[in-house]
Amino acid sequence: MLDSSRTFYTVYDNVEGLAPSTPVTINGLKVGKVQEIGFAEDGSGKLKVKLLVDSDFEFSKNSKTELYETGLIGGKAIAILPAFDKAENAKKGDFLVGTVKAGLTELVNQKLTPLQGKIETMMVSADLLLKNINDVFDEQTKTNLKTSIAELSNTITSFKNTSNSLNSLIADNKVKLDSTLSNFEAASSNFAQITDSLANANLGQTLTDLQSTIGNFNKVLVSIDKGEGTMGKLLKDEGLYNNLKGATKEMEALLKDIKLHPKRYFRVLSKKEIPYSEN
Repeated sequence: MLDSSRTFYTVYDNVEGLAPSTPVTINGLKVGKVQEIGFAEDGSGKLKVKLLVDSDFEFSKNSKTELYETGLIGGKAIAILPAFDKAENAKKGDFLVGTVKAGLTELVNQKLTPLQGKIETMMVSADLLLKNINDVFDEQTKTNLKTSIAELSNTITSFKNTSNSLNSLIADNKVKLDSTLSNFEAASSNFAQITDSLANANLGQTLTDLQSTIGNFNKVLVSIDKGEGTMGKLLKDEGLYNNLKGATKEMEALLKDIKLHPKRYFRVLSKKEIPYSEN
């Protein structure tokens, strides 16, 4: 009558690793032990576990018991998960709902099982890929690939030789290159001086004067085209042109008459007329 221990029961499908005298805890504190493990009376094959709780800590009849692993090397224990739902407190002899907390091994199995399927699928895909690669890289393709790699190696070697030759050429002609660069620098300096001289030569004023001269020349040409001035009148006045043409004819007739009758004009020089010949 002075014993304060209380007995509770719970049922599991499998209690592998659980043994009598295994601790029973609440929030990590040992409050009792597993007193007895046996088959349930209903013939279902389930296992009934009898729990002996030494603590007078009160919890609801809706509380649950959890079967969990105590470590990596095996062994299991039971923890009471107290419920504080204001329901009736659990009494001696009550059955508490049993749950199982997944252990490390089970968690690993849960993670590895889908991963295993993915690995198997990946292996099948890799096998197909390798098969396809083998189909693509037939003997002729492999030969071509080897030839291409050999040609690439030769190309790299040739490029290396060319680079060495170029370096040697630069080294042998370093003096000439330095001289050429010096001449170019001097030419650049001279060109800069010429540019400065042109800039100081007042090209703007020269171009302005040239433009003004061209403008005056254009005015003269316009004046001539209009018949203004002596040149314009000579080019545009038809009467003057006709007069000059007539005077030219008269001059020709006079010269012809002088040739035919020089005595008329040069009596002192000749007493006898000289016959004129047009030849």
